[in-house]
Amino acid sequence: MNLIERIVSTRKEIETDLELVMNEEQLELFRLKHLVKKGTVQALTDDLRNVAKEDKPLVGKTLNELKKFVQDEFDSKKLAFHSEAGIENIDVTLPGRGVTRGSIHPITQTQNRIIEIFQEMGFDVAEGPEVEDDAHNFGLLNFTDDHPARDMQDTFFVDVPGRSDVLLRTHTSNVQIRVMQNMKPPIRCIMPGKVYRNEAVSARSLAEFHQVEGLYIDKGVSMADLKGTVMAFARKFYHADAKFRFRTSFFPFTEPSAEVDMSCFLCKGDGCRVCKHTGWLELGGCGMVHPNVLESCGIDPEVYSGFAFGFGIERVVMMLTGIDDARLLYENDVRILRQFPG
Repeated sequence: MNLIERIVSTRKEIETDLELVMNEEQLELFRLKHLVKKGTVQALTDDLRNVAKEDKPLVGKTLNELKKFVQDEFDSKKLAFHSEAGIENIDVTLPGRGVTRGSIHPITQTQNRIIEIFQEMGFDVAEGPEVEDDAHNFGLLNFTDDHPARDMQDTFFVDVPGRSDVLLRTHTSNVQIRVMQNMKPPIRCIMPGKVYRNEAVSARSLAEFHQVEGLYIDKGVSMADLKGTVMAFARKFYHADAKFRFRTSFFPFTEPSAEVDMSCFLCKGDGCRVCKHTGWLELGGCGMVHPNVLESCGIDPEVYSGFAFGFGIERVVMMLTGIDDARLLYENDVRILRQFPG
């Protein structure tokens, strides 16, 4: 029996087998007999190489017709069984469903808005390394050797052979140092970025979060300039009628130092859950750059003065939205993220 006769015979066998297929299990047995690599159709294809050259066109055409017949019948049976089982048929000629686009994360949205406002006020944006050395993160910022922030309980140290002073920055103040070392006054810039602290993660505290710090150095800069800058930003970002109070504080790198509070823009000072019923919201810390810091960076404190400020972006987002757990911002819960289109 030549190959043409075998093809005809196999087709009759396939037609008979198709009449006996009544369910998906029988259809799978049909596939295993005829359509797999060691099935009847593939066996005919393998024998095609033994056909005389002048006969191959006719034999090949007949074999291709058989392959198409088997595959079409198999697909038709499979679709019919799926339809009977209640499986939805898909019309591939219909337009596809649109892809749902994501949105910018609320942390990034807030950071971008903060940068935009400060740029309108004449501030540049500076960035620096997240893996830092002790000098730029602590020493040049007037931290004493026994300051608790140097302890392992607050800082993530990086294991570098031969060194013990490499760490993940605990604030973006390291960028302030690098700016002062590489630029001459006047200096006016902000430093947004990610920072790391070895703290227990809770509703109000994260080990990895974002900050924005600012620095302004020039001749004759005073505390009044600091207060005016912070208030101008806060009124544009939060509420035009906001009230402020500056509470004395302590930071190694500023003197005098202060914490800044703003009247709660949600309850208008009456007291609510977000402001813990005090009527005030804490914005962040600030102060006049310590003369020791200026001098350590090569800036003459007898000629120049300056101010610095900083605050956490996660806290800003929580204040704006009323979210009372910072962890919600990082759980990728679409129910939360959908509330921040943009």
